[in-house]
Amino acid sequence: MYYTGFADEASQDIDLQIKATKELGWKYIESRNINGQNITDISDDKFEEVCGKLNAAGVGINCFGSAIANWQKQPRKEEDFQNSIAELQRAIPRMQRLGTKLLRGMSFAVPQDEQPDSPELEKIIFDKINHLVKMCEDAGIVYLHENCMNYGGMSYLHTLKLLDNVKSPAFKLLFDTGNPVFTRRRIGTPPYPTQSAWEFYDNVKEFVVYMHIKDCVVIEDKGEIRPPVRFTFAAEGSGDVKQIIADLFKRGYDGGFSIEPHLAVVHHEQTKEMPDEQIKYSNYVEYGKRFMQLVNEVKK
Repeated sequence: MYYTGFADEASQDIDLQIKATKELGWKYIESRNINGQNITDISDDKFEEVCGKLNAAGVGINCFGSAIANWQKQPRKEEDFQNSIAELQRAIPRMQRLGTKLLRGMSFAVPQDEQPDSPELEKIIFDKINHLVKMCEDAGIVYLHENCMNYGGMSYLHTLKLLDNVKSPAFKLLFDTGNPVFTRRRIGTPPYPTQSAWEFYDNVKEFVVYMHIKDCVVIEDKGEIRPPVRFTFAAEGSGDVKQIIADLFKRGYDGGFSIEPHLAVVHHEQTKEMPDEQIKYSNYVEYGKRFMQLVNEVKK
């Protein structure tokens, strides 16, 4: 078992990302953005600079937090699919350079203008994910599917259907404890309630090899596609974090726990006033310390 996290929530600067990681006593970063660009998109010169700094600090990148097939990319849009292929083509040699075996990916956005899980649309999604996963398999890396605002994240049934249709040793699950809290449970007929993190986890746990830790509570559910939420420290919200961690250890889990606090900044939302850099940094480190304490309590 090891700890890691989206250190771009501590800072966009790689030096401060490394500093926060070492302050926590950790050896890994789940890399997403550096100076506002995904690690797959920074220049070759900048990437080499990052590699040098990581090597000098003794810090590794355990996972690429890519935007491949994510909630911004439409399943029917060929341009979005080709962009995902290009992102993966850029990521693979960089992952191999760093010795990174895990890549976070998704299963495309949930369409709002059609039935998002019609058989015809599902075939398109499955075919495209199979293509991306085969690229990973050939490169010796693992495509970790996250239960986010994407096809597989609509419910545990959709994730299980993905697993039934993407048969590869390079396709595994990444479970995020916070995402179900603000994601609709698209089982049955509308109106759809928000999901239960425990229910989702409990139905897919045998396929989970990696964890994202965030937590939150719904502020007020007025029927929006995604209700507004307030992010909290781990186990202080509705993400069933403590219950899930306890079950993971009972099952002999020995994978990574990657923190994604969202306390100082929600990564993919635009805000008019970004918080002070020191607040972001302090929140990240405090979140990591509290989460390690929570894990120790669960283990006892």
